[in-house]
Amino acid sequence: DLATIEAGQFTGLKLDEVLALEEREEMSDEEMVAYLASCQLRPDMPRGSIETLLHAFVPYAQVDHTHPDAINMICCAEGGEELARECFGDEAVWIPYVRPGFTLSKQVGEAVRNNPNARFVLLAKHGLVTWGETHEESYGRTIESINRAAEFVAGRAGEPFGGRKVEPPAPDRREALLAEVLPALRGALSSGLEEPAHKILRTDYTSDDVLAFVCGRDSEQLSQVGAACPDHLVRTKVRPLWVDFDPENEDADELSASLREGVARYREDYEAYFSRHEEADEEMFDPNPRVILIAGLGLVAAAKNAKEADLSRDFVYRAINVIRGAHALGGYVSLTEEESYAVEYWPLELYKLTLAPPPDELAGRVAFVTGGAGGIGSAVARSLASRGACVVVCDLDEEGAGEVADSLAEPGIPAKADVTDEEEVAHAYRRAILEYGGVDVVVSNAGLASSAPIEETSVEMWDKNYAVLTKGYFLVARGAFRIMKEQGIGGSLVFVASKNSMAAGKNASAYSSAKAAELHLARCLAEEGGPERIRVNTVNPDAVLQGSRIWDSGWREERAAAYGIEPDELEDYYRERNVLKVNVLPENVAEAVLHFASEARSSRSTGNVLNVDGGVKDAYPR
Repeated sequence: DLATIEAGQFTGLKLDEVLALEEREEMSDEEMVAYLASCQLRPDMPRGSIETLLHAFVPYAQVDHTHPDAINMICCAEGGEELARECFGDEAVWIPYVRPGFTLSKQVGEAVRNNPNARFVLLAKHGLVTWGETHEESYGRTIESINRAAEFVAGRAGEPFGGRKVEPPAPDRREALLAEVLPALRGALSSGLEEPAHKILRTDYTSDDVLAFVCGRDSEQLSQVGAACPDHLVRTKVRPLWVDFDPENEDADELSASLREGVARYREDYEAYFSRHEEADEEMFDPNPRVILIAGLGLVAAAKNAKEADLSRDFVYRAINVIRGAHALGGYVSLTEEESYAVEYWPLELYKLTLAPPPDELAGRVAFVTGGAGGIGSAVARSLASRGACVVVCDLDEEGAGEVADSLAEPGIPAKADVTDEEEVAHAYRRAILEYGGVDVVVSNAGLASSAPIEETSVEMWDKNYAVLTKGYFLVARGAFRIMKEQGIGGSLVFVASKNSMAAGKNASAYSSAKAAELHLARCLAEEGGPERIRVNTVNPDAVLQGSRIWDSGWREERAAAYGIEPDELEDYYRERNVLKVNVLPENVAEAVLHFASEARSSRSTGNVLNVDGGVKDAYPR
C-alpha cells in the first residue's frame, strides 16, 4: 500500500542484469522469480513485483501501470481493440490478454520500442501502461488517457444496465430489510468449512451507482461475466452471488431463505469450478462468495476482517463503473474461466498470501460491549480489539463510547443505549448488524451500585439496581441470543457480575442480590445456549476502583462507611482483605473476559465463573 510502505519494503535490483533477460524468448514464472532474486541488491529484500520485468523492459526512466475505470471500460468491451483505435488512433498500442509475467513484459517492452508514435499501452481485460523521462510526464499521460477514454465512453452512454427492472424501496425499508437478513447471510457465509470461518460484512445500500446496478435489467447477466481486471478477481472471486428479490412482493423471511439457498448453491458451483481446473498440489480456497448483490436492495462484501471486506466492496465499485461503460460501448467481456482460475490459483499471486500475518484469535468476530465507556468496559474493548475483533462500544454516554471506539487498535463504532430500554437495546444491536453483519461476543458490563442498610434502602434504589443489573442483562442477553441463533455459528456471552454475586455484601442488599440474579441468569442461559454452541460465562471482579465511574459516585463513601473506614483508605482495605494482597485493575478483568470470549481459550467452557478478586474466601465457588 503506497500510503504505508516503507523503504525496507521496496526491492532494489541491478537493472543491467535484469535487462539481459530481453534476449530470452521465453521464461517460466519459476525461472523468472529465481533470476530476479539473484539480481537483488541484498538477499534479504522482499521478492519483487510480478510485473517487475514490465517496468524494466519499457526503456524509460518512469513507468506507471494502473487499472483506471475509464480505460478498462474499453479494455473490457466487445471489440476493444477497434474501440481503442477509434479513441486513441496510433497513440495507443493494444496488447491481447496475457497473464502478467515474462511474456506480457516482453510484449509491452517491444510495443513501446517499435511504435515511436505510441504514448499509451492498453492491456486487454487488464489496464494501462504509460511512461516518460520524468514522473510528471508519465503521470500526465495517465491522466490524459483517462480523460480521453472517459469522454469517449460518455459520448456513447445510454440508460445504464439496460434500464430499471425493479425499483428500490425507500431508504428506511432497505435498512430495515438488511438489518433483518444480514445475520442469516453472515451465518451462511461463515459456514461450509469444517469449522466456521467468521466473516465481517460490509454493505452499501445507499450509493447511486450500487442502486443503479442492483436494479438494472441486464445486471444479473452482466454480474456473472467475470472480474473487470485480474487484480479485482483476487478480492472479489471470479463472480459475485446474485440474489433475486422483489421488494414489492417479498419480505425479510423470504429474502433470508433466498440468501441461504444462494450461498449454498454458490459453494456447490465453486467446488465444481475448482474441480474442473485443479492440479494435484492445490488446496481449494473458501468456497463462499466474497460479494453478494441483492436485486433492488444493495451489495454486501464479506471477508475475514473489516479491512479486507472494505477492499472487496471498493473493488465492486470499480467493477460496476467498468461494466457500465463497457456495456454502453457494446458489451462487457472478462477473463475466461480458465484465465480466471489461472490468476486465482497462480503461485505468484498465492505467494502474497504467505506474507500476511496469521489471523488474530478474534479475527472475523464482532464484539458488543455494554458499559463500554467506563473503566472495565473500555479495558475490555481494548483487549478484544487488540486480538482482532470488530468492537461495538455501547454506553449511555455516546460521546464517551465514541472516544473509546476511536482509540482502539482497529477503530470500532459507538452505539448509544440505556440497557433498561428495550427499543434502545434493539437499536444498538441493529447498528452492530448494519456495520459488521452480526455479533459473536457480547460482554454485558453496564452497571451501577448503591449501598445502604436495608431499612434505609428505598424502593427507588431497589428498582434501579434491578432495572440495570437484572432487566438490563436480560434484554442484552435476549438480543444476543436472537442474533446468534439466526447466524447459527455459536457465540459467547460474558456477564461482568461481582464478587457480591457469591458473597454477601453488608449494607448492599439491592446491589448484591441483583448481582446474584445476574449469575443465575447466566447459568440458565448456558443451559439454553448449549445446543446452539452459545456459551455463557461470568466474570466476578471485586473492588475495581481505577477508572470506574461507579466509584466516582457516592458508592466509595457508602462502602467506606459500611466498613468503618475513611474513603481514601478503601484501596488499602481491599488489597489487605484478599489472599494475594493485590488491587484489581480493569485490565485484569479484561483478561478474564478475553478468556471466555475466545474460542481458542475456552471453547469447552460454559456456565462457569471466573473470580478476579485477588482471592476473597467468602466468594470461592463451591
